[in-house]
Amino acid sequence: MVIPIGRGNDTMFEPDPFILSSYIEQCKSIYGVPPRPHWVTSYYGGHDIKLILQRFGSNIIFSNGLRDPYSTGGVLDNISDTIVAVSTVNGSHCLDILFAKESDPDWLVMQRKVEVRIIEQWITKYYADLLAYKK
Repeated sequence: MVIPIGRGNDTMFEPDPFILSSYIEQCKSIYGVPPRPHWVTSYYGGHDIKLILQRFGSNIIFSNGLRDPYSTGGVLDNISDTIVAVSTVNGSHCLDILFAKESDPDWLVMQRKVEVRIIEQWITKYYADLLAYKK
């Protein structure tokens, strides 16, 4: 799977800028096969994630720590009322879903509170809809 994120030579990520032709040659040299850059969207679809999620998605939080190189490929804007992006300048990949610790910075505590509040709203709406349906 090709993840075209270039971050520089001092990280585990590909050099910046990401050069697909070099990546292909490296894969062929190391593994004996070229990568398939478009396989994920060809196999799973999702050429326009906003369109797909507007039609078929709900109750999704895209949590983005903007210090994380993966955030460049993330959903950074709300798509609908129930498909929302929660971003923080300081965060990184999956930091908000780790167990809470006393040493967690205030911004991380606040991000978790925002996410919990969103989920609580979804659950409240679900039960209200369920009660209305039973009547």
